[in-house]
Amino acid sequence: MNMMTVNATTVRFTTAVADARDTARAFLEGLRQPAMAPEIADTVVLVVSELVTNALRHGGGTCTLDLTAHPDSIEVAVHDPSRHVPRMRTPDLNGGTGGFGWPMVNRLARSTAVTRRASGGKTVSACLTR
Repeated sequence: MNMMTVNATTVRFTTAVADARDTARAFLEGLRQPAMAPEIADTVVLVVSELVTNALRHGGGTCTLDLTAHPDSIEVAVHDPSRHVPRMRTPDLNGGTGGFGWPMVNRLARSTAVTRRASGGKTVSACLTR
């Protein structure tokens, strides 16, 4: 089983998200054969981008990304210091305040979970079919 952890803590928001996407791509490229289909890899990278963006925006400005490869799935887990869990809401089509990411992650992933951490904060995870 391959596992990689990256700390996505930064003061430059866009750089942290881009770094998380790059880390996910490198992780997926480093997996043993058979190679992952490009569309599946793109989906994993999109989910990483959304979860890290949400954690930085709504979870206190810092997060840690864990990627785990299982035989038939990839698990994306993002830990942040906030106790507030993601919620479904009507996307804002005019004001630019978001609302698209969490519903999209739930549609793309085989399963999602939010777990409160004993040390504080939470972990938001998504399991995607490989």
